[in-house]
Amino acid sequence: MAARLNPLTSLTAAAAILVITTAASSWAVSLTVAVGAVLFSAAAGIVRRVLLAAAAIVVPFWLSLLVIHGLFFPEGHTVLASWGPARVTAEGLTFALEMGLRTAAFVLVLMLFSFSVRIPELVAALATRRVPPQVGYVLASTLLLAPLVAARLDKVRQAQESRGLVVGRGIGSRVAAIRLQMVPLVLGLVHDAGMRAQSLDARGFRSAGARTSYTEARDSAAQAAFRIFAVLLAVAAVGWRIVEELPPGSLSSFSHYVGGA
Repeated sequence: MAARLNPLTSLTAAAAILVITTAASSWAVSLTVAVGAVLFSAAAGIVRRVLLAAAAIVVPFWLSLLVIHGLFFPEGHTVLASWGPARVTAEGLTFALEMGLRTAAFVLVLMLFSFSVRIPELVAALATRRVPPQVGYVLASTLLLAPLVAARLDKVRQAQESRGLVVGRGIGSRVAAIRLQMVPLVLGLVHDAGMRAQSLDARGFRSAGARTSYTEARDSAAQAAFRIFAVLLAVAAVGWRIVEELPPGSLSSFSHYVGGA
């Protein structure tokens, strides 16, 4: 479903959702966004890839939140359990839950966008809006980084196994294998980056002037209106959050000052 949208529409929607979720600062909003991202992923047929990639990022972050804020939350007063200096407090668990849900919502939305957007259409849409090609290249390279690293690592692993590398089931053996694979992986990525830079220069990547593209990103007036609405909604959410954070009476004092002036 997201593939039929203009890539800028998907990008604007994802950015607006992240801004609104941050401004809301509510576990209910974060949970709703996370569930919505999973449902959209299921509708697009990429839910397994999204969940696996998100779990690799979110699970370690959740564990760190549980250790740092669940056991050593300085503002915690309601102690549920304690072991020496470590105290499990209700306030710490609540804070860890809210931060964990917000991070999960962020990661799921970004993974949904990265796995559903078509990179050539995104670059073409940016070029149509006269965005500098360097910006489009950096964004496209970022979205393609994870698949590129995974493919390169698989080639390195296959090459080393063909030369006699045996990876056992133990943790020590796997750690040693990872150490041996990191050096050729990094060197290969650096070499690919140099070759890619030469190819871009040969094709006039840095040259000025009008550019054409074989790929066309379809757009419509309805999507353009939606992008404007999403940006305005995000700005309104940020403004509402700023007003909420103002000290009591400061807004009325400012209005009185402006009226008197």
